[in-house]
Amino acid sequence: MLRAPLPFVSALLAVALLAGCSSTTEDKTAGWSPERIYSEAQDELNSGAYDKAVPLFEKLEGRAAGTPLAQQAQISKAYAHYKAGEKIQAVATLERFMKLHPASPALDYALYLRGLANFNDNLGLLSFISREDLSERDQKAAKDSFEAFSELLSRFPQSRYAHDARQRMTYIVNALAQYEVHVARYYFQRGAYVAAIGRAQTALADYQGVPALEEALYILIRSYDALGMAQLRDDARRVMDQTYPQSAYMNGGFKSHSDPWWKVW
Repeated sequence: MLRAPLPFVSALLAVALLAGCSSTTEDKTAGWSPERIYSEAQDELNSGAYDKAVPLFEKLEGRAAGTPLAQQAQISKAYAHYKAGEKIQAVATLERFMKLHPASPALDYALYLRGLANFNDNLGLLSFISREDLSERDQKAAKDSFEAFSELLSRFPQSRYAHDARQRMTYIVNALAQYEVHVARYYFQRGAYVAAIGRAQTALADYQGVPALEEALYILIRSYDALGMAQLRDDARRVMDQTYPQSAYMNGGFKSHSDPWWKVW
């Protein structure tokens, strides 16, 4: 059996030792004060270097544990995750923050940011620029966003974030209602009248006072008529006449396909 010469073995050990030393990451914050870590983390955050800001805020959480600065670090870390498009990490950080600090003066902001994290999911509720259907995942994100904003308004009605949260809630409701009507119209135009009636009725039952309901009623009227259900058609027509006496749908039918389906006002 051949054995490696001792000098060769020693050289290998030395190389391995050096490789091990070189792979050890030096903690550049070791001698920093919590205030300096916070300042550096904020600089990274403000410059858009979210991947560098997050570990600094994590360092600060441990270094300043039990202080208001540690709480700020958690909130700022959640914001960095949010800005980086890391919704799951942002929401998890915010939920941990709210559990650990239920009386924090930043609780309203935490709720607002949790709503934003879901609001700005891949769905992009503020920029419906295609005719793609909402997936169940996207609908859940929108509903989670709505719940966070709703809790914010319920618990902190005077919050500086209340006005924006209220506007976003209105948009979410409009978008979800319009989605139901979009699907109802899809079924109607393909002759699936029973399915169209079901989705139109869902929109009317689940959402109140949103623009999409006018079209939902129109789809009900047309679908009942197509099925020869005269009584139900006439009932829906009376509701339409009372609610939308100058309905554009009754006068001109469905909107032009040049109008995106999400355009609800």
